[in-house]
Amino acid sequence: MGQNLAGNLGENLENAAGNLAEKFGGRLPEILLTNDDGYEAEGLRALSRALSSVARVTIVAPSTEKSACAHSITTTRPMKFGKVDDNFFKLDDGTPSDCVYLGLYAFFSHRKPDLIVTGINHGSNVAEDITYSGTCAGAMEAVLQGIPALAVSQYYERDSLERYGFELACDVALSVVRAIFERGFPLPARQFLNLNIPACSRADYRGLIVTHAGTKGYNIDASAHRNPKGVEYFWIGNGIMDFDASKNAGSDLVAVTSGYASLSPLKLDLSARESMDGLGKWLQNGDLGGKFE
Repeated sequence: MGQNLAGNLGENLENAAGNLAEKFGGRLPEILLTNDDGYEAEGLRALSRALSSVARVTIVAPSTEKSACAHSITTTRPMKFGKVDDNFFKLDDGTPSDCVYLGLYAFFSHRKPDLIVTGINHGSNVAEDITYSGTCAGAMEAVLQGIPALAVSQYYERDSLERYGFELACDVALSVVRAIFERGFPLPARQFLNLNIPACSRADYRGLIVTHAGTKGYNIDASAHRNPKGVEYFWIGNGIMDFDASKNAGSDLVAVTSGYASLSPLKLDLSARESMDGLGKWLQNGDLGGKFE
C-alpha cells in the first residue's frame, strides 16, 4: 500500500508539473528562493525540494544567518556569489534583500521569476515581529521589483522543530504556490503573502485560514557579560509570544497558537491614514503649520 501511495504521489506531482508547463507556454514556472537563516538552513533546503516538484528553483541565500536584519541592503561594500550547487548560490554576507536584488540582476536578466519565495524561516514572523523579519523583507524587496512573493515561516515551541520538522510547512507552502500558479497571484501590486505554520503534527493541524497581523507585547530582554579581559558585552534575548487573545481575534497570533496555518496579505505602505486628520488638527492648534523664518 505504501508503494502505491508513493507511486500515486509521484504521478500526481508529475501531472501537476506537466499542467503548469502547459500553462506557462511549455516551460516550468521559475521561482527565486531565499531565506534569512543562511544557505545551510534545513528549512531552506526542505522548501527547495518541495517547490522543485512544480517549478524551476534558483536559490540565492545569505552565506551566514541574517535573522532580524529587516529590509536592509548593503551599499557600503562589494559582494560576491559562491556556487553551492546547480542553481544554488550563497551571497557573501548578504541580507535576504541583497539576495533578491542581486539575484534578479545576476540570474534573471532574461526574464523575471514568476514568484519569489522566502523561507522556511526557523520561527514565526507574526504581529509586529514582521518589521524585524529578514524573511518578510525578502518578500518586500520582491514586490518592490514587481514580482509576486510569499514568505514562509515555521512557528515552534521548545523542541517542536526537532519533533515535527518542516514537512507540514512544505506541504502547505506547496499548496499555496500551486494555487498561485494555477489561479494567479491574489493580491495587487506591492502586497505579499505571509504564511506561518503552527507547531503541531499533521494529525493536529486544523487547516489554513486568512488572518491579519496581530498585536503582541514587547519588553527589553538582554544579558550582560564580560570577556576574559573584562570588556563588557551584551546579548539580546529571545522575544516571547505574549499577547491578549481577546484583542487579537482573527490574527496570525491566535491562528498559529491554535493549530492553524495563517495566511496574511501584507503591504509596504506604513502610513497611518486614519490618523492624518487628527495630526492635521494638532498642527493647526499648535500653530506649527506656518513658515519658519
